[in-house]
Amino acid sequence: MKKFFDDIKKDIKFKSAGPGKKLTDDGSSKPQAPKAPHRAPRKTPTEGAERAGAAALARIEHQHRPVLKTSQDAIRNQVKRELEAEAAATAASLKNTDVEGSGVPQKDLSCFSVSGVFFICPLTGKTLRKTEREMHIKEAILMRFSEDAIEASIMMIHTFNKDKEKVKAALDIISKYVENICKNPTEEKYRKIKLSNKVFQEKVSVIEGSREYLQALGFESTTLQVDGKDRTEEFLVLPAQESEALEQLKVHLERLQKGEPVRAKLDRQTQVFRPSKHATHFELPPDFYNLTAEELKREQQLKSEIVERNTMLRTKAMREKDEQRERRKYNYALLRVRLPDENILQGTFLAWERVAALYQFVRDSLENGWQPFELMAPGGQKLKEEEELALNECNLAPAALLTFSWDAAVQADIAAAGGKTAVLLKAALLENIKTLS
Repeated sequence: MKKFFDDIKKDIKFKSAGPGKKLTDDGSSKPQAPKAPHRAPRKTPTEGAERAGAAALARIEHQHRPVLKTSQDAIRNQVKRELEAEAAATAASLKNTDVEGSGVPQKDLSCFSVSGVFFICPLTGKTLRKTEREMHIKEAILMRFSEDAIEASIMMIHTFNKDKEKVKAALDIISKYVENICKNPTEEKYRKIKLSNKVFQEKVSVIEGSREYLQALGFESTTLQVDGKDRTEEFLVLPAQESEALEQLKVHLERLQKGEPVRAKLDRQTQVFRPSKHATHFELPPDFYNLTAEELKREQQLKSEIVERNTMLRTKAMREKDEQRERRKYNYALLRVRLPDENILQGTFLAWERVAALYQFVRDSLENGWQPFELMAPGGQKLKEEEELALNECNLAPAALLTFSWDAAVQADIAAAGGKTAVLLKAALLENIKTLS
């Protein structure tokens, strides 16, 4: 490495010596006093360049040092430090983003119909913003190692790695490892995995959590003599297993194969409002849009063109193309449902969720959720729960007010039996009823 940098220095020195001359030139026999080369004033390196240089030097310095074996706790602490550094970098980049220059007016959060988009971590129950969810879930998974290393490593594999095809390839190889051990429990060769093996390097080790999973199964890192060669290499070795332990291996493998990514669940932010004439007025925060601040500004400028376009004669294909482009602008939908007592039920949805999710949300909020009901979209369009339509395909994104009505036939039967539906929503929701401003 040192020789490599010395060669680079010599090359630079040679190139800076100026243009060369032939030995046959007239002036070659007359020595000339060397002229001091004109040098441009040296620029002070930027802070980013200094950091990059420091990182490169550190990487070269540590390149040939042996990798120290660390415990699971040390590995988790290292990953946690990396996550914290990643979060700090993200926060700094968000802070440095110049939204003021975009021309989009910045509003107070109290002006919005909802304060933002939030998610709930399924492992901790904590409510998170969009920018917090990935890091929080990673930390929650790492903390699970102290409780169940098998479960935590399975979560790592399915959550930390985004390429599903690569994950499947790694699972196939790990499955082969375990199946071979179970079929040949006395064969030592099946209980050893050479870490330098090409298949392991290219298919398994590249998947985060794969080594943690193997270690959770009982594999131990060991340096062994390579057969027929005068050198040692690192292996993962599983001690001999009893029949009961082999059955447990099969159970753990099945858990791995059936594993699913841990995803934060969208917080509906369910809210009930008193009857209001402002029910159709929505002020949405930037979280709802799949656009940058500059693009939002441009959308505001193009509103006049939309009015003009609507007056033109357009083909069905042109209209459908415009509708698809419009749907892609929004990630979320804020939906309100006006109830028969004029109260308003509000919730947040993913723009591509199905209509059935909206029906289930309303049903879960009702005191008598068993009673059939109907939802009517703006313009009198009846939404059918059984249809596989997304909310944005029904033109409900980014916001809409729907109308609730009980099924007429069922209500007639209830009335004939002398009953009536007095309370619509659950008491817990009505306790926190608010007024729309």
